[in-house]
Amino acid sequence: MIPLKRSGQFNLQFMAVLILTATVLYGCGTTELDAPVTGLSKNSYEVFGKVYHPIDSATGFRQQGVASWYGKQFHEKKTANGEIYNMHAMTAAHKTLPLGTMVKIKNVENGKTTIVRINDRGPFCRDRIIDLSFRAATEIGMIKNGTAAVEIMALGNDDAIFTKSDNRIPDNVYCTGDFTIQVGSFGDPDNAEKLKISLEEITQDVYVVPTEKDGQTFYRVRVGRFNSLKQAQNMEQLLVQNGFENLCTVAWDL
Repeated sequence: MIPLKRSGQFNLQFMAVLILTATVLYGCGTTELDAPVTGLSKNSYEVFGKVYHPIDSATGFRQQGVASWYGKQFHEKKTANGEIYNMHAMTAAHKTLPLGTMVKIKNVENGKTTIVRINDRGPFCRDRIIDLSFRAATEIGMIKNGTAAVEIMALGNDDAIFTKSDNRIPDNVYCTGDFTIQVGSFGDPDNAEKLKISLEEITQDVYVVPTEKDGQTFYRVRVGRFNSLKQAQNMEQLLVQNGFENLCTVAWDL
């Protein structure tokens, strides 16, 4: 990993995971590679001799092009904003959108859509406009092919709700609402209870939710109830750091 250099000084607390794509199949005919990053100004950066200038605002931003995805080999490595990459979270990498931007992704080949949060830089590969997490790529049906033609539209920034002096949440911000984190789903209630006990070593806000599907009962193990996506993501990161990887943030539906 290469320390990110900005404004003439090295910031040792942030490592940019600025990479091509993961494999020969899903990349540009290359193997995994850490891209050298050089800071030029407060926000601009240089990768492989090309300078990128992140935009100040994503308002009205739309773009069409090819999406790729990155997964297991980058799981738990730092992203460009200092977070830990979680391949099961709804995130993505973009070259110039402000970090924290919520983006709607449409696979124009099959019409499927999803929403992600930009927390990384990339993909630094010709003709690729966005790198999706494994989960996001799964939701729009592009895992098998590795890439897909997409249209992306910025919805807003997830930091907006935390800068309001009155602490009220605007109605038009995507990441508001009630969320919970699903850590597992089992057909055997005993397995669900075992996972619950393990999670209670980290937080007491753990519960098992029985759910009927196709005539069978599943027991979903969930953590917390959060009134913003940011709060849920903070808990996600804590759980990942404690070895719980196969989790996802979902809407509160109880």
